Amino acid sequence: MRPADSLLPRPALTNPSLLAATVSSLSHRAASRQDLWRLLTDSYTVDLDEVAAVLPRQEPEPDWLPSKG
Repeated sequence: MRPADSLLPRPALTNPSLLAATVSSLSHRAASRQDLWRLLTDSYTVDLDEVAAVLPRQEPEPDWLPSKG
């Protein structure tokens, strides 16, 4: 839940280079990818598609099938 001051305007990050720099800066403080999203959206107004484009892709681990002997 957001704090009571959530009605105050948050700065908007619309410039891709500023967004990338902010994501890089916050990633050092974030414990996980989810924590990074939370820190970013709690502090700034962002386009989530732009953020997803800046973040490195997270590919799922392959589920290897057992070999048929």
